Amino acid sequence: MLPLPLLLPPSRTKSHLPGSGSGSMSGTSPDQEEPEKEMELSAEEERAGAELDWEAAKAAYESLTTTKRPRPPKPQNAITVAVSSRALFDMVEERKIYEEQGLEKYVEYQQANENVTLKPGPAFCFVKALEEVNARLRELYPDDEELFDIVLMTNNHAQVGVRLINSINHYGLLIERFCMTGGKSPVGYLKAYLTNLYLSADSEKVQEAIEAGIASATLFTGNKKVPFDDKHLRVAFDGDAVLFSDESEIIVKEHGLDRFFEHEQLNENKPLAQGPLKGFLEDLGRLQKKFYVKNERLDSPIRTYLVTARSAASSGARVLKTLRSWGVQIDEALFLAGAPKGPVLAKIRPHIFFDDQMFHIEGARQLGTIAAHVPYGIGQKYHKSKLKDSPATN
Repeated sequence: MLPLPLLLPPSRTKSHLPGSGSGSMSGTSPDQEEPEKEMELSAEEERAGAELDWEAAKAAYESLTTTKRPRPPKPQNAITVAVSSRALFDMVEERKIYEEQGLEKYVEYQQANENVTLKPGPAFCFVKALEEVNARLRELYPDDEELFDIVLMTNNHAQVGVRLINSINHYGLLIERFCMTGGKSPVGYLKAYLTNLYLSADSEKVQEAIEAGIASATLFTGNKKVPFDDKHLRVAFDGDAVLFSDESEIIVKEHGLDRFFEHEQLNENKPLAQGPLKGFLEDLGRLQKKFYVKNERLDSPIRTYLVTARSAASSGARVLKTLRSWGVQIDEALFLAGAPKGPVLAKIRPHIFFDDQMFHIEGARQLGTIAAHVPYGIGQKYHKSKLKDSPATN
């Protein structure tokens, strides 16, 4: 049985202190003012209280755990990846029941089939690869908590939770934290869970999360099955409007390629502004360095790729200098000068490929790549209608 999700006690704020209710009498005497001063907590005291709360929660979790499952890392230290149930599992039939027969029939079906294991969805292999990285890190750094922490973030009702738990246990996934919002959007909880990356099959929720400043993407299943490397996490990124801002994309759309090339050469030494996925690339880079320190560079379980439509000769230098200015290393940079990305991605076989343009998403999917659409930047004005019409199979 899956251990209960780890619940953190409330922070020790003044509203939780004795005597902090609203029933005290008004007055201005010194003996009445003193308790108010005592209720004020410094930032250092807040942090100390949070540490005590975490240690108490950790002890409670370990007392409940009867297996040797590794406990989740402290949220403040973890790289938290939130995935929706339809991203983690293939729930096409279940979604059809919900849309055609309504919520009650959907819940009834899920309860009647709670011992029927759900099939893997588009995020499944990505999550498995994250857990493989965690396993390697725990071998090298037994006490380090800078690990991936997978959170199931779903608007499913709690009654569906048993089937999700049973499926997670069937595959041996180490997912301990759940957020099930009973039909409400879970996006409001992303910051409370300290989310670094949110993956969903619902483009509207992803757009909402992007607007809230959280790195997010809508997942699309590849149109044919391809094998994935279970031991090495492979993540591919587009450049503009994904790792970088859309400033260069705006010039292309509004003034054409010639003006874009001129602009990039004039600004070659000016770093591009960051895009929504820059932080996640930095997270991957920090973990890579942990393997390098242990002389594991050649056997690192993380490999990153830049797959961009830019031309290396005319606009590639600014990209590479931007990454250098960020202190970020990318393992492989592929400049395609407008050529299709699908064939290159089929060779890489990444667990996930992030791009802001549906044209590239569709091309990647056709050759089996799990593609993640990042709804950010000027390109969305041109592709929003196509995104709505595109047949997501997850």
